[in-house]
Amino acid sequence: MSETMTYSVPAMHCQHCEMSIREEVSEVPGVEVVGVDLETKIVTVSGRELSDEQLRAAIQEAGYEAA
Repeated sequence: MSETMTYSVPAMHCQHCEMSIREEVSEVPGVEVVGVDLETKIVTVSGRELSDEQLRAAIQEAGYEAA
């Protein structure tokens, strides 16, 4: 069954931020879709058996803090 997790990433402000986060989060096992909305600074991740810990770590690896 597919699930969706949403994170607020306040420091995200440009296309480079978006691409960095998309790249890192896409590599997390189970991730199928990564949505990034620069206007609201929200990252939405959909997939199967997602790990909150791994997703937060991937966002941090991209250089950002997930709230």
